[in-house]
Amino acid sequence: MSTPNFDQLLEAGCHFGHLKRKWNPAMAPYIFMERNGIHIIDLYKTAAKLEEAANALKGIAKSGKKVLFVATKKQAKQVIADHAESVGMPYVIERWPGGMLTNFPTIRKAVKKMSAIDKMSKDGTFDNLSKREKLQIARQRAKLEKTLGSIADLNRLPSALFVVDVLKEHIAVAEANRLGIPVFAMVDTNSDPSNIDYVIPANDDASKSIELILDTVCAAMKEGLEERKVEKVDVAAAEGEEEGEDKAPKKTRTRVGRRKPQAEDVEAPEANDSEAAAEPAEAE
Repeated sequence: MSTPNFDQLLEAGCHFGHLKRKWNPAMAPYIFMERNGIHIIDLYKTAAKLEEAANALKGIAKSGKKVLFVATKKQAKQVIADHAESVGMPYVIERWPGGMLTNFPTIRKAVKKMSAIDKMSKDGTFDNLSKREKLQIARQRAKLEKTLGSIADLNRLPSALFVVDVLKEHIAVAEANRLGIPVFAMVDTNSDPSNIDYVIPANDDASKSIELILDTVCAAMKEGLEERKVEKVDVAAAEGEEEGEDKAPKKTRTRVGRRKPQAEDVEAPEANDSEAAAEPAEAE
């Protein structure tokens, strides 16, 4: 896993913060200086924090758990969708459905409803409905697809959240905090990092900045997924060897068991010979 260096972060514009009057004092440790009324983010700290977050996400991916990517701002939508799909993770790029985490069973019901509509169209039930009913159901399906289509495979609560712009996605962050789900986030100078478990101080408005951070994070997650596949193959191979070893002793034990009666058979003739020798003596 390669973390972007200072020059790459600088080129992507990760260092640009917000206007000085819009800053959040809690972000002071991550601010390098102020220039022309704009805060400049310390990119050395960005690089260190990004590496820390990438390693943690790699571990989550390696363990087979899900990370939910969240970004509803225009410049981050498509970037998030592309990167999340590349690692097979769920994402939210439209409006955050309130209670998505804290009221997860209800969200799952809505997803199941979407699946039920799909089933209707396949088994022919849809064809028996009137034009008006078909139109209503089609609209309902489109609405569900827009908001929940990207999380259709999320059968349980995610193990982590990756957020772009914690100020805009404050509801998602609050729900994750309430349930104890760790939050990874790109945090700009106008945001509060106190509720974020893994802070990545960076410009969350520029698409280049967002793309660079996500490239790094998703590359680490891909590594984790590959290591998981390799481990699975190794475990399967080890189990195969153990089965082979278990079979070998069974054959040895069977042979040992067969030798005992042979030993007894050898002793038996000796006893018969002695008895035969004793009989003529008695006759005399």
